[in-house]
Amino acid sequence: MASSIFLLISAFFLFITLPSFALNVSHDGRALTIDGERRILLSGSIHYPRSTPGMWPSLIKKAKEGGINTIETYVFWNAHEALRRQYDFSGNLDLVRFLKTVQDEGLYAVLRIGPYVCAEWNYGGFPVWLHNIPDIKFRTKNDVFMNEMSNFTTVIVDMMKHENLFASQGGPIIISQIENEYGNVIGSYGNDGKEYVQWCANLAQSYQTGVPWVMCQESDAPSPMINTCNGWYCDQFTPNNPNSPKMWTENWTGWYKGWGLQDPHRTAEDLAYAVARFFQYGGTFQNYYMYHGGTNFGRTSGGPYITTSYDYDAPLDEYGNLNQPKWGHLKQLHLLLRSLEKVLTHGSVRSIEYGNMTTATIYSYEGKSSCFFGNGNAEDAATINFENTMYTVPAWSVTILPDCFTEVYNTAKVNSQTSVMVKKENAADDFEEPYVLKWQWRDEGFEHSNKNGLVEDSLMTVEQLLEQKSVTNDTSDYLWYITSFNVKNNDPILGKDTTLQVNTSGHIIHAFVNGRHVGSQYAQNGKYSFTFEKKIKLNIGRNEIALLSVTVGLPNYGANFDLVQTGISGPVNVVGRERLDDLTQKLGDEKYIIQEVTKELAFNKWTYKIGLRGERQQLHDPVHSHRWRWFGDNLPTNKMFVWYKTTFKAPTGSDPVVVDLMGLGKGHAWVNGHSIGRYWLSYLASEEGCSPTCDYRGTYSNSKCMTNCGKPSQRWYHVPRDFLNSDDNNNTLVVFEEFGGNPWNVKFQTVTVGSACANAYEGNTLELSCQGGNVVSQIRFASFGSPNGACGSFGAGQCESPSALSTIQKACIGKESCSIDVSESYLGPTGCKKTNRLAVEIIC
Repeated sequence: MASSIFLLISAFFLFITLPSFALNVSHDGRALTIDGERRILLSGSIHYPRSTPGMWPSLIKKAKEGGINTIETYVFWNAHEALRRQYDFSGNLDLVRFLKTVQDEGLYAVLRIGPYVCAEWNYGGFPVWLHNIPDIKFRTKNDVFMNEMSNFTTVIVDMMKHENLFASQGGPIIISQIENEYGNVIGSYGNDGKEYVQWCANLAQSYQTGVPWVMCQESDAPSPMINTCNGWYCDQFTPNNPNSPKMWTENWTGWYKGWGLQDPHRTAEDLAYAVARFFQYGGTFQNYYMYHGGTNFGRTSGGPYITTSYDYDAPLDEYGNLNQPKWGHLKQLHLLLRSLEKVLTHGSVRSIEYGNMTTATIYSYEGKSSCFFGNGNAEDAATINFENTMYTVPAWSVTILPDCFTEVYNTAKVNSQTSVMVKKENAADDFEEPYVLKWQWRDEGFEHSNKNGLVEDSLMTVEQLLEQKSVTNDTSDYLWYITSFNVKNNDPILGKDTTLQVNTSGHIIHAFVNGRHVGSQYAQNGKYSFTFEKKIKLNIGRNEIALLSVTVGLPNYGANFDLVQTGISGPVNVVGRERLDDLTQKLGDEKYIIQEVTKELAFNKWTYKIGLRGERQQLHDPVHSHRWRWFGDNLPTNKMFVWYKTTFKAPTGSDPVVVDLMGLGKGHAWVNGHSIGRYWLSYLASEEGCSPTCDYRGTYSNSKCMTNCGKPSQRWYHVPRDFLNSDDNNNTLVVFEEFGGNPWNVKFQTVTVGSACANAYEGNTLELSCQGGNVVSQIRFASFGSPNGACGSFGAGQCESPSALSTIQKACIGKESCSIDVSESYLGPTGCKKTNRLAVEIIC
């Protein structure tokens, strides 16, 4: 019966599309209303700059197939207005094209303009040139900031209106957002912060877009702004206005990754539990953050120290593959919730408390009732008596009964396949020999001044240390600080124990003294200010110190995050040690006093130079890199500041492409001139904190269910097929290696489903699939009855159907996908006295 219900629901909802005429979008205390009808809205975040235009149709289609009816995105100010009043909406910044792709799939859109986004995005989405405007204060009552924010917001709203993209014009946008999570920091801004929130509300209303505006995490959002919830769980959230519906703008599907950290995971069972609880307790709009996380291309990751991958353990992985079982388990929940739209948005509600965190919620409307049985106990299953029928609800789960009698869905019972993803090497020929990369190289060198103290292409020379982002305007991760000073032959800092001490907030520092690299250091454990200290050797006469300060993403969150210093803040000192001989004579030769002698350099003349020489020469771009000489012999390895270049052929097929950068240290990579982001393979995650198993029960946090201990935080880097040329050997990979590494192990691969397994309950339809044109080649295991074990180690139970294996082989072998009716009528009688289960494992 449950199988038939899901087939009917799927057939109805997957073909529904939106009309192209104007819609009246409003809300009451129960739900958002579209043309007067209350709606259940299931939204998923897909950020257009974290994917490519070529990926958008597939991503949005897969979201729709997963039961999503709304797509949400932020708008990224610093991406569109990197230079003041110069706008870029090209390529993967084509917001209009993205929203029209959403519209083409018949889905609604939520536009979170902000324009502060947080989002683990560099500088929270603010352009760094804002920081350099005199008298500006971010995100508070400040005329300078409010003028700039108003200008950009107006650009976006006017663009949306011009393209008829608001629902009131027949477009897909049904909700807009102004500001973002300001309630988390408002206390730091005092009364000016409160006035700023009111100003934001007034600004939003002034645009007259014809759609509601939301303010997430803003408990005092002024009417008619709708305040909404963000977090792991929002079932207990209550809006600040009785006329506002209960909305969840960020349901965190996982968590982001940082360099030097393990991989966080959130189980399908817990995520589904959070969603079902939210709708059990009156929610009607829910958005997954993220539904597809994607990739932080270029230097867009913030933090600092956030990885290039923004996978977020989302239902669609970084490359756009289905993250199974999460995608499929949620799909079933989405279709069921949408089938209950009328009763959930119009019905009367009553609750029954059974104790021990177990409740029943009954929605009734026009003679129909639907029930949620929730068990919030993290250890014990609950058996309840509802209308003279006994039901067992597993620990930490919600059971949904559309007719208050038949259990159709339980969040702890996963009936979707678990995919095991594999990476296949790029083949050199039809015999599938590995494709060997041939490398060229070129030195970056280091910057220094000539005898007159001049540095080629330097920006300025001033007698003080300057903050890094104020100088670079975020045009590069790299800034050179160069100074020189004279030492006389009797100067005590000439001793063998002379040290260079540098206080920095710049994430990474590389220090050179008189042309020799004396050391490098990077921040660890979340402390991004540190003191660099190394022994150095000085010359009599002129000495030069060149310091390369490196940022790895600017802060994106917190009160006054824009004021966090980057770069070399000082002091910068050369410290020598002097033996006080006159005192030694009094104390005896075995006793003497050492005095430290410090030469302060902070107020020396410092010359500043932005970026790398290779950046200015555009070595990453094939159009320009051929102008410069590259070497093919004596390839250096484990050497700092080297540019490497190679050519490769595009992998065949349609599976996503990645490049394995194992062996490299830290740096940046480009394919055909497109940045695929920063890499940092030499920064290994801690050996502690991982577990081979993950218990979905109990409150989730980003420190639960960790994997990848003791390994690089990110090894594989996405190369969208948009970036590739189809011609053989007409693709170029360029990497800048900052720390020193070996490029010989670098290889291109495709990501696909290698195998899949499932443990489905009787009464469901199990969908099994491969991808990329691959087909099921083998049924490694199949047992219908009482199988035991887990994926990869299934075993037959005490009872099973003798015909299940042959039935599944007939249905699936040679096909890219197949459907299995998990029932005795299809798979054969089992003789089991309890509810049957199907365990199956396929090879693609």
